[in-house]
Parts: sequence; structure tokens; C-alpha cells
Amino acid sequence: MTAQRVCALSELEQDAAIRVEVDGVAMAVVLDSAGEVHAIGDTCTHGDISLAEGFVDGDTLECWAHGSAFSLRTGQPLNLPAYEPVPVFAVVIDGDDVLIDPAVKKPVG
Repeated sequence: MTAQRVCALSELEQDAAIRVEVDGVAMAVVLDSAGEVHAIGDTCTHGDISLAEGFVDGDTLECWAHGSAFSLRTGQPLNLPAYEPVPVFAVVIDGDDVLIDPAVKKPVG
């Protein structure tokens, strides 16, 4: 697989998430306060809730339903009730294009 364009960098709002889907894989894409773009699995591991509807705080994304926060860098949950990580995907910025390959996951850790 190759990286596919999911949105324009200029379409992302700082400290907010959007939901995208690439080859059937739902992801939350976030532009954090440091200007870094992250892509993590969009489904909270505690419940079937879209993380893109959650709250961005620094380098975390919090599920709006139950309050579990996930690291945008590792996908690890930072508090209960979630205890399983979400996948984290490699992001490539090419000019104003945000590209993601759902087959390329960042190592968890």
C-alpha cells in the first residue's frame, strides 16, 4: 500500500481532531498545539466511540464518552476505563497534503 491523501494541512484546526477513513480504516487526525500532525485509530478501546469527537489536550486525545485519554504519540491509554492502546499511524506531510498509509503503524511504546 502507499500513503494516501486524507486532507489538506490547511483544513486542520489546531487542538482539534477530524475523522478520516483510508482503505476502510477509521482514523482521528489531529494537529496538536506544537504544530505536529498525528493519526490514531478512531475507535476508543473502551467502547465503540469515535475519538475524533473527543477533546485534544497537548499530545492527548480524550474520549468524550468515558474520559479515557490516549497518547497521540503512542496510542497508549493514560487513564481508565480504557486499558488497550489504539493504533498510531505514520503521517507524511507533502506541501499542504496530509498523507497516511494505514499499513504503516508507528511502534507502540
